[in-house]
Amino acid sequence: MSIQRLDAGDATAYRALMLEAYERHPQAFTSSVAERAAMPLSWWEARLNSPLDLLLGAFEEGELVGIVGLAFEVREKARHKATLFGLYVAQPYRHGGLGYRLVQALLQEARKRPGLRLVQLTVTAGNDAALALYRRCGFVQFGLEPLAVRVEDQYFDKLHLWREVAAAS
Repeated sequence: MSIQRLDAGDATAYRALMLEAYERHPQAFTSSVAERAAMPLSWWEARLNSPLDLLLGAFEEGELVGIVGLAFEVREKARHKATLFGLYVAQPYRHGGLGYRLVQALLQEARKRPGLRLVQLTVTAGNDAALALYRRCGFVQFGLEPLAVRVEDQYFDKLHLWREVAAAS
């Protein structure tokens, strides 16, 4: 298994895996499968080529089986922060530490970014497995956003977490 930075050549596989994520876990993502499925492949390619996003993928025998992203701030006063987003591991590859490896690889990349001091993220309240993973990676909760995501007629709260980039993993 290898973890590497994704680029525009990975757009088709990235799109397919993210659409799977949105479909299987709609409460975990702010985007819906319908709105992202409507985006042309060029949108996915642009995201992978954007200097404001860093996306890593885990590959098993050439197949993309896990992903995680980091969004950088453009505003001068917020450039010391980045947001972890879109962590997803395909079902057959879960419970083997791949999510942890992806987050650790992303934090290693974050450490290379000049001036970056912290990484933040949100996780759906009640997603105990994801919360435990993020805590193992050194993230701590600093807030709760009530009714953050609506899926059909259900609302889900989001926990806000953060960690320093330079802190020990």
